[in-house]
Amino acid sequence: MPVYAATFMPTPLITATGLTKHFDDTIAVDGIDFHVDPGESFGFLGPNGAGKTSVMRMIGAVSPITAGELSVLGLDPRTEGPKLRARLGVVPQEDNLDQELTVTENLFMYGRYFGLPKAVIAERIKELLDFAQLTEKADSKVEALSGGMKRRLTIARGLINEPEMLILDEPTTGLDPQARHVLWDRLYRLKQQGVTLLITTHYMDEAEQLCDRLVIMDKGKIVGEGSPRSLIEQYSRPEVVELRFPVGVLDEIADRLQGLAPRVEVLADRALLYTEDADATVEKAHAEGLNPETVLVRRSTLEDVFLRLTGRTLED
Repeated sequence: MPVYAATFMPTPLITATGLTKHFDDTIAVDGIDFHVDPGESFGFLGPNGAGKTSVMRMIGAVSPITAGELSVLGLDPRTEGPKLRARLGVVPQEDNLDQELTVTENLFMYGRYFGLPKAVIAERIKELLDFAQLTEKADSKVEALSGGMKRRLTIARGLINEPEMLILDEPTTGLDPQARHVLWDRLYRLKQQGVTLLITTHYMDEAEQLCDRLVIMDKGKIVGEGSPRSLIEQYSRPEVVELRFPVGVLDEIADRLQGLAPRVEVLADRALLYTEDADATVEKAHAEGLNPETVLVRRSTLEDVFLRLTGRTLED
């Protein structure tokens, strides 16, 4: 009789069912379901005000749940908050470092917050400074650091207690492109080491770079879920042709655009043609007598998915 190996299904680190958060008459999170597996980099993608930060605060046991069920690391945030917070690392949206202390002093103070012995903290500080590329800034005051350095220090601080999960709320907001890429590299290294990452972002390129799986949120609800590639394949086409026209022209030619591609989105300043063959679509546009100011051909992104699911762009 043949013996079949059982399929191993990891126990989720987070399970949410009907998770809801109200602020007076405002529904910030509207009955969402999701789970996060060990070692996974899981993202919440959506515009500001979508409910992402509210979800993170409930997971981190710093904001009470209005309704629904939530289990984090096998604990109930409503009744086991202190025990849960001791096992999490948190990188808030706004850096809250002590500007008057040095880099090393910031890490040491946070380590003492978790009750770690001084010798353990000293060893971890050395490792974390190397990880965050801040060894040469160990004795520098925080106020003298660049924005990217402060963000890396905040992440290092969130790792001082060797957390089972690292929560990052909009980790690269306000950083220049170079600093963002340096930070992505640090987070990718954590992911390779098996650290479970929970990330909120409104940058679609960041979500594509860092997340194994994500949910797209809008107005407190989950409107899409899957890997970045699977979401793009499900809700978009492989290629996009962007046609830009002078102000006012799109209103006049909107009907002529509809037959150029399987899906057409007309925005204020440009038309997006979603297609399997960009070159053929561009030829159709020229054959139709259309004369755009610029033509851009690109691959589909998560922003295109968000536009399909919500009817607006992430920047709106």
